[in-house]
Amino acid sequence: MRIVMCGIGALGSTAVQLLRNVAAELRLVDFDRVESKNLAAQWFVKQSLHKNKAEAARLQLANFYGAKAEALGVRLAATNAAQLLAGCDLAVDCFDNADSRITLSQAATTAGVPLLHAAISADGTFGLVRWDERFTADREDAPGQPTCEGGEHLPMIGLVGATLARAIQDFVASGARHDYLVSMSGVMRTS
Repeated sequence: MRIVMCGIGALGSTAVQLLRNVAAELRLVDFDRVESKNLAAQWFVKQSLHKNKAEAARLQLANFYGAKAEALGVRLAATNAAQLLAGCDLAVDCFDNADSRITLSQAATTAGVPLLHAAISADGTFGLVRWDERFTADREDAPGQPTCEGGEHLPMIGLVGATLARAIQDFVASGARHDYLVSMSGVMRTS
């Protein structure tokens, strides 16, 4: 089984760390580079600064756990989405913007690839892990609005990232497709 993780920021990098022993190949997709501000809320170390996020996560998996992953340091777009999803059994959306989420959803639908989304509210009060057929991408309040940057939402990032990793593990093990609502009160399965 091959899983394509799209967006290796706060939620994506947290889930990737927790998927280090999943019975699947991981393909990590992100064009962005690790910046100092990312260290507060994302699973990167100082040695990762200025590296591509997908490559930095690949190196950390290899160095810390001996786990292998493929890193693709590109921006997902309508022009390359089919190629990035080629040969995969599951796509995972950890993007922080509606346009990328919609592009991935369209590509996954066209390719017949199951798609799982993870999202956290801008105020950090709740998060969602939801399958594509029951997910609607919300627009940001302002284009380029920063999300998950100062570390103030780190507990929620951890909860949503862990819930996402569990949903992926369940899909790999049995094909289960559960949705979750995550809050500081706990995690509730909604399907």
